[in-house]
Amino acid sequence: MALDVQMFTVGEVQENCFLVRREGADHAVIVDPGEEAPRLLAAIEDAGVTLDAILLTHTHFDHVGAVAPVARATGAPVWCPQLEVPGLQDVMAFVPWPGFGPYESWDPEHTVAGGETLELAGLSFDVVFTPGHSPGHVTYAVRGEAALFSGDVLFRDSIGRTDLPGGDTATLMRSIAALLDRFDDDTTVHPGHMGITTLGRERARNPFVLQLAD
Repeated sequence: MALDVQMFTVGEVQENCFLVRREGADHAVIVDPGEEAPRLLAAIEDAGVTLDAILLTHTHFDHVGAVAPVARATGAPVWCPQLEVPGLQDVMAFVPWPGFGPYESWDPEHTVAGGETLELAGLSFDVVFTPGHSPGHVTYAVRGEAALFSGDVLFRDSIGRTDLPGGDTATLMRSIAALLDRFDDDTTVHPGHMGITTLGRERARNPFVLQLAD
């Protein structure tokens, strides 16, 4: 059965949030609800699905700004990278620039560190530790579906920034190399910003990834 992924680009920073389910299924998960909670809740209602989980790749404010209202309205538990729980428990303390928010904090019901497999909404999500953009960043790989939800690791023709606290370029490049080694080129990458791509496209065209080959 095919994967049904709806992408919503939300907030001033134009972050990508994803509603994920099997085609025709009545249960779903949401990845990185960063902003515009009313819009996301309306989309969940319009899809006619029960939200089984909120999955976070990392806890930068543009990826978690709508977590609290979505969690409260749906009752869905939150899965948060273990190293970044403080960033969800006190969102505004980690906003690096004025003018954003206010955002409500949340205590996650579950944590992930990499290596877990989550059985949610009839799907199996392998959790891959992909630090570099942030210290605890994870990527969610849908087993058997050639799909990654990569947050701010890899973008179309670019990579995640590493100039925020806890960022490290060498670590990020190792994370990208590990994804390229583990997953096939036809794997679809659903990134935290910009357009959807594939690992093969980025291997062939992304100037940062091409440096890895050198």
